[in-house]
Amino acid sequence: MSETWRVFVYALATALATGVGALPFVLVRDLSDRVIAASNAIAAGLMLGASLGLVAEGARHGGWQTFLGVNVGIGFILLTQKLLGGHDPDVGAFRGAGARRMLLMVVVMTVHSFAEGAAVGVSFGGGMALATAITVAIAVHNVPEGLAISAVLRPQGVSVLGCVGWSVFSSLPQPLMAVPAFLFVERVAVALPYGLGFAAGAMIFMVLVELLPEAYEQERARRVALLTGLTLAGMLLFQQYV
Repeated sequence: MSETWRVFVYALATALATGVGALPFVLVRDLSDRVIAASNAIAAGLMLGASLGLVAEGARHGGWQTFLGVNVGIGFILLTQKLLGGHDPDVGAFRGAGARRMLLMVVVMTVHSFAEGAAVGVSFGGGMALATAITVAIAVHNVPEGLAISAVLRPQGVSVLGCVGWSVFSSLPQPLMAVPAFLFVERVAVALPYGLGFAAGAMIFMVLVELLPEAYEQERARRVALLTGLTLAGMLLFQQYV
């Protein structure tokens, strides 16, 4: 197997790992308002934890570049909301606020995946040991990302198989980006903190304006805060020891 194909296969494995995060929703049957609120709170905690991890990683490559990327990511979500025209779009059979949230979630996670794909490709420039470690870390990291996506999609009536499909779809930029990142490692390495910051800013802003407000409307504030805090802490610890 050539090195280029090896990069693609490794990155494809990280994308497929995202679909694993949807599997716990096989057990979810009745989606009451409390379950939806809990799902939003869990998704919020996971995304905030992942975002903080991205900021920390980006800062290692460039502090002000990461900061700039965060602000561009926030601006991206604001622009996306403006382009939606203040109304709720139709996404297939889904309409209303749920459709808007689904659209933003998939868009943000897909953009986020470009940075992860670049990270896989760049890591091959440091040898197979580093490449394997980074690939395994991102693959494991993608499982809770799939859970976060499914926690938003499943309450809207998307099937478990559909959640798996959308989760994997959101990570397809990883194998697509990994190869050019590997071939142009120096150029992509310079852009990496911008990409990591962009993804972090977009996710943080989405959590604050989309997920948490609805969760607080449907469940007691203490329970939402507890679930969000626990999953946030769990995600940070998970990244620390992976």
